[in-house]
Amino acid sequence: MAGEHHAIDFARYRRIKASRQGRVLTLALSNPQLMNAVDGEMHRELSEIFLDAARDEGSDVVILTGEGAAFSAGGDLNWMKRSFEKGEAGPDAAEAKRIVFSLLDLEKPIIAKVRGPAVGLGATLALMCDVIFAGESARFADPHVRAGIVAGDGGAIIWPQLVGYARAKEYLMTGDPVPAREAERIGLVNHVVPDDELDARVDVFAARLAGGAIMAIKYSKVAVNIGLKQLAHSILDASVAYEMQTFATEDHREAVHAFLEKRKPVFKGR
Repeated sequence: MAGEHHAIDFARYRRIKASRQGRVLTLALSNPQLMNAVDGEMHRELSEIFLDAARDEGSDVVILTGEGAAFSAGGDLNWMKRSFEKGEAGPDAAEAKRIVFSLLDLEKPIIAKVRGPAVGLGATLALMCDVIFAGESARFADPHVRAGIVAGDGGAIIWPQLVGYARAKEYLMTGDPVPAREAERIGLVNHVVPDDELDARVDVFAARLAGGAIMAIKYSKVAVNIGLKQLAHSILDASVAYEMQTFATEDHREAVHAFLEKRKPVFKGR
């Protein structure tokens, strides 16, 4: 019926769990046996979830988090191994771009709530949120290079905007992790709180936004994101293409095998 308000049914998602508290929608990445690592199913769902969150008339504010003690450990290397064994080029490039653009296009304010590791695509998802709360256990890293691939799924866009080019290039070229307190010091995240206070702090902030002048809040966020979206449109095609190219390298295969065999990789630059 025209004008009828309805909330999206998120039950079809298996790797992302949705719950509501008032006008606040919480989306929790859910692959807890692997610290919410992104497999093919979660990657596909991530390319759709923010579009559904945008259409959801039952919410005004979104919280993005991980189930259990981790936000997300990044790409599932077993999934990557299966991909190159099948002769596939890696994660679907169109999905990868849709994840970033649908997150940046989401007009509702989105808050990241991070415990434990936020790695690779997990870090990109957290850092592209509007306000980032981290527990003291949190750590942020984009170690694509340690898997022999380019940081192509958004890290090259968001890290320089938060911490500057010199720091961003150091972290993206080494894959070194940033502990929560250091992340707060260098401006990578907004707030670091004790882990046992994280839920309450995020709930209070989300309720504050939901109870505010939501149209004004929403479109202030949209206005700020215009420049970030322009950057994403100028960078993402190239960075994803470079990443897809490196999925086909011997160094990537060596990195995956070494990780799964619990040994140090021997890279040959090809």
